[in-house]
Amino acid sequence: MEPTDERLRGVLDDLVRREPLFHRTEFGTTRADFEAMTAPDFWETGASGERYSRDFVLDVLEERYKAPPTEEWETSDFRCQELGAGVYLLTYTLVLNGRRTRRATIWQQGADDWRVLYHQGTVVQDL
Repeated sequence: MEPTDERLRGVLDDLVRREPLFHRTEFGTTRADFEAMTAPDFWETGASGERYSRDFVLDVLEERYKAPPTEEWETSDFRCQELGAGVYLLTYTLVLNGRRTRRATIWQQGADDWRVLYHQGTVVQDL
């Protein structure tokens, strides 16, 4: 796989700081925080293969952060690709609590901040 184009280095650095998506508490842990970071038409395909709406994901996150879980995670193999003006695909590998997944997030750069359009996780192997 080709590495990230050098002209996208700043974008890659910005997005790496935001992943794994919904696990970086420095970007907030409230429903309002998650609403701000996701596009109104955001959706996700989970590691199970199920498709989830934005409202469903926000409900799950709201419940999760009532009693934040203790998580051990590690990320690697980041790659960023420009899909269109201000829209980027970020892919990476995540090991979270012993489960390895490949992640893909489509990010949109707005005037003020980044917003997520789509996210997917695919199980590679359990450790």
